[in-house]
Amino acid sequence: MALPPVLQRVPLPIIGAPMFIISHPRLVIEQCQAGIVGSMPALNARPASQLDEWLAEITETLAAWDRDHPATPAAPFAINQIVHKSNDRLDQDMAVCARHKVPIVITSLGARTDVFDAVHGWGGVVLHDIINNTFAHKAVDKGADGLIAVAAGAGGHAGVKSPFALVQEIREWFSGPLALSGAIATGESVLAALAAGADFAYIGSAFIATTEARASEAYKQCIVDSNSDDIVYSSLFTGVHGNYLKPSIRNAGLDPDHLPESDPSKMDFGGGEGSKKAWKDIWGCGQGIGAVKAVVPVAERVAQLRAEMSAACRRLVAMRSLAGLGCADL
Repeated sequence: MALPPVLQRVPLPIIGAPMFIISHPRLVIEQCQAGIVGSMPALNARPASQLDEWLAEITETLAAWDRDHPATPAAPFAINQIVHKSNDRLDQDMAVCARHKVPIVITSLGARTDVFDAVHGWGGVVLHDIINNTFAHKAVDKGADGLIAVAAGAGGHAGVKSPFALVQEIREWFSGPLALSGAIATGESVLAALAAGADFAYIGSAFIATTEARASEAYKQCIVDSNSDDIVYSSLFTGVHGNYLKPSIRNAGLDPDHLPESDPSKMDFGGGEGSKKAWKDIWGCGQGIGAVKAVVPVAERVAQLRAEMSAACRRLVAMRSLAGLGCADL
């Protein structure tokens, strides 16, 4: 199945994952101008009225970029909607997205036909994130255009499935748009995601350590200083399992190696201080951060990913063992 036209306009097969609190217009705009899909959660706009201002800023800035750079137009942007019963802003935020005709909507924590239909009504495309094949089937059955496979090692709320197993199972029955998330922070891992069967790599944590990200300097430096050994998988902070940086847990006075469990009933996206604390003070992060060596501008990070992909392709072509598989045609 061919990608929808809006997804064919992405020069580099990467989607910048929407990150609670951290993603905002400046980060989204820089990602799109660098040639990847930039995204942010609608809930990052606080108060809710700010979402309209932010979407106007993004659309107007990207339109101006396209006028000034006709040879290298920006990639489309995406807005993440948390489809969870505690998100009392969903209807309001969807109406704002409809006014701005947001090209891509990423839905999380609930697949709803009415939400998907609303996006299709203004001509948008829906990508729904899932952690297993069962949820993937449900999302597509309800009308999602594409899937985001959130595999083991992804930052924030993450699954436990191997990316190879998850993509393989999905591709047995689904030929539509598929992005893969889970410890992807290099061009080599982007290429591996494509080789496994995904259309896009879905990258979040590597973009926290950029100058445009709305994260504290301590958070950014912690990513630079850490690796996969510094990540803990816990349900304590939101009721759903996710990956977090151990140093931030220690700074909160907790032992990251002995955390109690919680349950989904504790999840709350209603906008209170308690719901923000889990992401403001306890820092979400994926296992791929060992590759992040410095805080750099988004454009530099994307350029590095592009260069690493190209180098990886050349290495594959040079491997004599792959000569008979047609890799020389890459």
